[in-house]
Order: sequence, then structure tokens, then C-alpha cells
Amino acid sequence: MPNTLLSATSVTREALRVLHQKLNFVGTITRDYDDSFARDGAKVGDILKIRLPNQYAVRTGANLVAQDTVENSVDLKVQTQKGVDLNFTSVDLTMHLDDFSERILEPAMSVLAANIEADAMSMYKDIYSQVDNTGNPVTFNHILKARKLLVDNLAPLSGRTCNLNTQDNVDLVDALKGLFNDKATISRQNREGFMGRTAGFDFMENTLWPAHTVGARAGAPLVNGIGQSGGVLATDGWTASTLVLNRGDIFTIPNVFRVHPETKQSTGQLQQFVVTDLNGVTSSGSGQASINISPAIVGPAGSPPNQTVSALPVDNVALQIVGAASSPYGLSLAYQKGAFAFATADLLMPRGVDFASREVFDGISMRIVRQYDINSDKFPCRLDVLYGYRTIRPQLACRMANR
Repeated sequence: MPNTLLSATSVTREALRVLHQKLNFVGTITRDYDDSFARDGAKVGDILKIRLPNQYAVRTGANLVAQDTVENSVDLKVQTQKGVDLNFTSVDLTMHLDDFSERILEPAMSVLAANIEADAMSMYKDIYSQVDNTGNPVTFNHILKARKLLVDNLAPLSGRTCNLNTQDNVDLVDALKGLFNDKATISRQNREGFMGRTAGFDFMENTLWPAHTVGARAGAPLVNGIGQSGGVLATDGWTASTLVLNRGDIFTIPNVFRVHPETKQSTGQLQQFVVTDLNGVTSSGSGQASINISPAIVGPAGSPPNQTVSALPVDNVALQIVGAASSPYGLSLAYQKGAFAFATADLLMPRGVDFASREVFDGISMRIVRQYDINSDKFPCRLDVLYGYRTIRPQLACRMANR
């Protein structure tokens, strides 16, 4: 059977198929493709508005208490462009598509997928719920604790994934191998790293999960001021002029308990907070520091629909920070797909080139542009993806801190 010259469309579709298979984190979260950007080509800095669920308060008694609907949204900026640049020869482009995919597209898409995944995985730093098992191997009990946190935060039952780092997989998979699906079921899966399903999760393994390094934690940090609320917490007691906390560090405050998201009753479990300062937190010369946190502290006064804690913190209580100072710990992530969003947009289609093609597959848009070099009889080619990502509902995810 004679070979057929590969077209731009066939190459782009095959590249997207391979890329999609290798994105086992991005492939299990919400993916949005916005074709409104495609009219004149997407421009770096385009923003998607993602609407958040409305929250309402419940009335007690017969008297009407009408509430205005206040729609909240978060911005997802589509601004990161990454790609792989290749040289195709005339011989390459007369191969069968399967051969071409195995020799050229597979390694190219593997490295592109790894870089996209590593970017998106940084969203773990936005997650404040964590099962703390630092320094120890993960067990099935820790998976169930993560599941409980998702259930307590009303995460939908569908679309749940437990994405493990390789060490957690080593520690867990042998104990769970009898609970996973049989070979016939697994063989139908088309996502790399898929291991099976149990405890309400699709289990994945990914080599790209980073370790989280805790800040220096220098000093004896205390809450500085009674009755604080909002997304910034004033503290003191730190060692002066030191980078004391890193973005993604987690801590609790004594007697500040998490509430049920609907009834607003205390769960009896301390609310966990995550540090959101992009460059970490540095204490002042007097040992004070203002920490940007998530979730924001919203107390019970007035029964607000967005209440997050049972009581506001009191003055001079000690912060309880997870992890040893300046030390790393391993992370895996349990999440429902609605916790995160990954969006791509169409890139401009250039003119005056040998060929160009743009395709969309499962919410991921990719462009290929090829030009002919008469001097070398080669076809310099670029494959590009323009994307952005954002944590949109952090309560639907839970970190698992192990060794």
C-alpha cells in the first residue's frame, strides 16, 4: 500500500489526540474552549469570566426577607503560549500516520504535555484542605479522609479523581490492587497513568507532582488582633525580616472551626487556611506580618450566606503551621473536576505559509504552521497551544501530604 502525503489537518488531529492522552491532570478537570476568541485570532491577555455558584441565607419564620442575587465570578486569563518546533523532511511527510505519530509526534507531545501539566499543577497552592500525613507513607485511610473532606464540602459525586505522585502510588497500589477494576475495564481507558477506580475516585499516577517546601516559620507566630475577618490575617511574633511562609503553606487557628457549607453549623474541625501571597510572606523588622489567606475569614455575625468559620480568631493565639520548617513533603491531590479550570483559545492563522491548520479536541485548541525551506528540503514546523488555568472552587479539592 503506497504512503500518502500527510496533511496539516491529519497531523494536527493526531498531535492533539496524543497530547490529550498524556494530560492526565488537565484531562480530568474542567476544560473550556472559547471560540469567541477565534474570530480574529486570540491575543495574549484574553480573559474568560467564570461564574461561581450563588449563595443564599435561609429565613426562619413567616416574614419575607428578600435577598438580592449577587453574581460572583473569577477571571481566567488565557496568556501562556507553549509549543514544540520541529523540522519535517519530505520523507517524514510520506510516512504512514501511525509511523509518523510514533517517531515524531509522541516524543514531541510528551514534552509539551509535561510542561503544560507542570504549569497547571501549581494550582495545588490554592487548596486549603489537606490530609496531613507528612513524612509517612499514604494508606487507604488517608484516601478516605480526603474523600470525607470532599463530601463535607458538597463536591459532586461524578468527576472525582485521586491523582497520586509516584511514591504515594508505590505505597498504596499494592494494598488496593484487589479493589481496582479488572483488566478488561482498564483496557478501555485512554488516559495515561490511569490505574482503576475505587472509593468513588478514578485513580491516576503522575510523575510531575511537586513536593511542597514549608517556609522558615522562624519565631513563635501569633494572631495580632481580636476579631479579624476577611482575606488578610495580621500576625506577630515572627523572627524579624525573614521569609517566614511560602505560598501554599497551610495553618489552622485555635477554636476557629469549619462550618457546614449550607447549614453553617460548626463541624468541630479546625478550618484550614492556605497562604496565597505569590512571593511568600516576609516579616517586618518588628516581627509582624500580614498574610493573604484562603478561604477568607467570615464569621457568624448577621448569618451571612458566605460564612466560613464558627467564630472569629481571638488575639495572641498561636498559628499551627503544617510541616517542618524549611522542609519539603510529598503531595498528591484528590479533587472533583469543578475545582479547577483549564482553558485554551485559538491562535491566529497566518497567511503566506506552506500550510497551517487549527483543530480543537475535547476543549484543547492546537495550531500547526509549516513552511518549506528550499535550501535543506525541510519543512520547519511549529505546534502551539495558548492556554490559561485557574482554581475556581478550591473547596472541591483536597491535598494529601505524605512522604
